[in-house]
Amino acid sequence: MFVLDTNVVSELMLDRPHSAVLHWLDDRLERDLFVTAVTQAEILTGIAILPAGRRRQGLAAAADHAFGRMFADRVLPFDRSAAGSYAAIAAARRAAGRPISQADCQIAAIAVARGGTLVTRNVHDFDGIEIVVVNPWENP
Repeated sequence: MFVLDTNVVSELMLDRPHSAVLHWLDDRLERDLFVTAVTQAEILTGIAILPAGRRRQGLAAAADHAFGRMFADRVLPFDRSAAGSYAAIAAARRAAGRPISQADCQIAAIAVARGGTLVTRNVHDFDGIEIVVVNPWENP
């Protein structure tokens, strides 16, 4: 199971996504690729705060395609199991003097709770967390 971070989904919403990301995804089975409800919330919020216009409409259509079609049945919730992982991750990072954003911690916790690999461009955001992290921009 691969859990795609928000930056990967955002990349897929571009008119011309980076070729390395596309190649990485093409080498995986679609049924193994998941996103989180946290990523969906981050993307929808980013779109909602944009001024009305063509850019906002285009991104809204891309988000609808991503979450309504591409990953319609593969959006992972933040559940009780993830909540336990979240607490452990947040506490460990705070104790290490390296706090983590709430969204990143939730996404990591969902991946940890499910035994998934986290796919992100921002690998250092997840340092110190016991999870496999892959950067599709560098590991096609």
